[in-house]
Amino acid sequence: MSKLAADDIFSRYPEEILIERKPNGVLLITINRPDRLNALTMPMFDHLSDIWVDVDRDPDTRVAVITGAGRGFCTGMDVRQPEPTLDEAVALMEGERRRITAILNMDKPLISAINGPAVGWGLSMALLADISVAAEDALLRDGHTRVGVVAGDHSSLIWPLLVGMAKTKYYQLTSASMTGIEAERIGLVSLAVPKENVLDRALEIADELAQGSQQAIRWTKRSLNTGWLTNALPQHELSAALEVIGFASADYFEARQAFREGRPPEFPSARGEGRSVLGPQPANAAR
Repeated sequence: MSKLAADDIFSRYPEEILIERKPNGVLLITINRPDRLNALTMPMFDHLSDIWVDVDRDPDTRVAVITGAGRGFCTGMDVRQPEPTLDEAVALMEGERRRITAILNMDKPLISAINGPAVGWGLSMALLADISVAAEDALLRDGHTRVGVVAGDHSSLIWPLLVGMAKTKYYQLTSASMTGIEAERIGLVSLAVPKENVLDRALEIADELAQGSQQAIRWTKRSLNTGWLTNALPQHELSAALEVIGFASADYFEARQAFREGRPPEFPSARGEGRSVLGPQPANAAR
């Protein structure tokens, strides 16, 4: 990896987010927690919300590529962290609002190199890229409903535009998994290639874009995003707010506990017990 100068705009990012400058103005961003399949800590959410503003204003960057270290792209929030407080959940929602708005407003192209599992926030990040290159055998799953929260990262915003409402509802309501090959077949990702070629292909596309007409490429992206995606931002606001409410639910608490104990969750709401862990709890409340 090339070493960034001390005054480089990206030098402030921690080692969990590696930055490498490639030729012709291509910037490679690598989520770097391979031992946890690049699951995110709370501080990483903030950094990965802020970075797109830096990409957009950096005069030396023409195209950005994002990937994951090791065998995964990103599996969302690290569930080994303590449950977020309400204030933390609201801050996370605001960070996600900044991230999505910045990505949609960023004229420079963004390419995702989905080298392995992309789940929850990780799949959101992968699909919000302008061009997505997935490993043929990569596991892709929205996954939110499996942990008792609304699919709020990006789902109502972009899935219906990519694959239509029928596929969107199937994959989001069931949290079913798919491979990169299936994702390409239904139009969820741009390309599916053998795993060993994912990053090379993404960088190849980035290099081609970086040497093309920057005005034409950027304004084409702007014209496609304006209306199609930016008009859907209110839908994202609703889903994000509902997701935050879910972080205070007994279902979410049970899902995290079940994960730690290596068992299937037993959602209280599936037993007709729809309550919040923030309110008074009966004696037989979920663990």
